[in-house]
Order: sequence, then C-alpha cells, then structure tokens
Amino acid sequence: MKSRNATMVAAFAALLASAALVGPALADGVVTIYSADGLHDGNGSWYETEFAAFTKATGITVQYIEAGSGGVVERVAKEKSNPQADVLVTLPPFIQRAAVDGLLQDYKPEAASQIDGGTDKYRPLVNNYMDFIYNSAVLSEAPKSYNDLLDPKFKGKIQYSTPGQAGDGTAVMLQIIHAFGGEDAGFAFMKKLQDNNVGPSASTGKLTALVNKGELHVANGDLQMNMSQMADNPNIKVFWPAGPDGVRSTFALPYEIGLVTGAPNGDNGKKLIDFLLAKEAQSTVSSIAIGMPARKDVAPSDANFAKLQEAMKGLTIWSPNWDEALSKLPEYVKKWNEATGS
Repeated sequence: MKSRNATMVAAFAALLASAALVGPALADGVVTIYSADGLHDGNGSWYETEFAAFTKATGITVQYIEAGSGGVVERVAKEKSNPQADVLVTLPPFIQRAAVDGLLQDYKPEAASQIDGGTDKYRPLVNNYMDFIYNSAVLSEAPKSYNDLLDPKFKGKIQYSTPGQAGDGTAVMLQIIHAFGGEDAGFAFMKKLQDNNVGPSASTGKLTALVNKGELHVANGDLQMNMSQMADNPNIKVFWPAGPDGVRSTFALPYEIGLVTGAPNGDNGKKLIDFLLAKEAQSTVSSIAIGMPARKDVAPSDANFAKLQEAMKGLTIWSPNWDEALSKLPEYVKKWNEATGS
C-alpha cells in the first residue's frame, strides 16, 4: 500500500509541477520573458526594478527565465509548436537567428522612432559592447595584447564562453578574427590559446565569480554585465587587448528584444516591450544596469555612464555584418571546434 501511495503522490506532484510550468504562460495576468543573462544580476538589478514597476503599473506578473544567449533561442525553438514565452531578449547573432527561423513576429514598439537599428521583429533594448575581464588582485595590469594571453603563466587560468552557444563567446570568436585580420590567422591564434584555456562554458556570466576568486585570471564578458557585477566582484576589471597591429578594438553587442511568434500572452508581451523601451525605464539603464540606453532621446549624466565612457577610451569601434556572421556561424563553429579540439 505504501508503494502504491508513494506512486500516486509522485504522480500528483509531477502533475502539479507540469501545471506550474504551463499554467503561468497561459494565465491572463502573466507575461513570460526568456532572456540572456546580464540584466538581472545582483539585488536591485534593472530587470528586477523594471519588472516590479511594470507589475505595479499593469497588474501583470513577469515570469522570468534566464540562460545563455543561444540557450534561450534554442528553448524558444523547441517550444515552437507550443510556445511558452511571450518576449525574447538575446544578443546578436542569435536574435537574427530567431528572426530568420520564424520565432519572432512583427511588432513596432511605441518607441521605434527613437531607436536606431533593429528590424520589425526586434529592437535594441540596452546598448552594450564585448570585453574581457581580469583579476586585478592577481595581475598588476591587464594583458596588453592577445599574444600576451599565450604566456604559460596563464595555463588553466583563461576561459571564454563557447562560440555558437553563448553570445559573448561568439563575440570573442568574431573579435579575434577581426583583430587578426582574417579567419585563418584568427583560428590559428585560438588553437594556440587552447593550451591555456580551461574549456567550454555555455554561460558567460558564471565566469565572473571564478575570475574574482582567482580560479581564473582572465575571461570574456560584455561591458554592461561586467560593470554591473563589480559591486559583488571587486577584484574584476575590464580590458580590451590589442591585436597584432597594436589596435585595441571592440564592437556593439546590444541586448535585443522581440515578441515571440505565437506568444500565449502576446498583448502582455507588447506591453512589457513598450514599458522597457519607454523613456522612463530607458533613463535608468545607465544608473542601475550600467548599460547604455537604446533610445536616442535619453542622454545620461550619471556617474555610471561616465565610468562606461572612461572605460572605453582609446578603443576603435567596428561593426560586424550580422547577417553575414549568422550565415557563416556554422562554418565558424566547425573551424573553432577543429582548431581547439572541443
């Protein structure tokens, strides 16, 4: 009897768990957002603050699911026949992949005229840039060049998130190809770097704590996420190494937001997108998230925005062709796997 009762209890618990997963996505007073990590870091994060304000203003509860940039898109793709998410936030080129694969529907936000970039299927939410971090308690200064990262002292002390899975990891691959002037030289460098690389990581955000503790000395990231993590990780600092030509460069890697095709609560999804792109919410992007607002009519003057500007002094900014990057991504990932043995 005990065995039968235990089976019944387990089955009932499984049913409740299933209802808990499916129920909120179909509830009138809920909106579900799948997002790449970075905007929900720490207490009082920008997401936490704005979601609370959204719920207070609308009565709609925000259900938040976080993963790596590629992971959230993969989840939406797996659920395509039975969508659970209303809103998707991720980085290039994964937002482009979501659009090409039909995972996003057309929606023109109320703020569209004040936002540069994007398409009818997605718009920039928070502007951002790829970067690297190092442990300033262990290293007296940041590595000056990519070739400095090949020093044997970094063996087992470098890690970057996986290209093709993480948006920031994909950005590292694109940045190295750019810095070294082409694919062959870029992948040749990554093959050499593998001697010091710890191994793959699906999420970039998890690397910060490892650098802060000294388990890693160098990792990749993005400027908004890393600057916001510094309060809880005081040993990390951001840097950009120079390529063989001596140029320190980076490129824009914005968080992009779109409405999921077949969103179960699409009207609520539209309301959340408009709320996050409204001038009031965008005006707190730098002061709370330590990011750069997507709206042209928001001109931050807070200390955090000044820190971002100071950190990026001396950098050359270049612009990837994201459509080309998306089309070449399978080939690039294959070459990366071959070069690194991953």
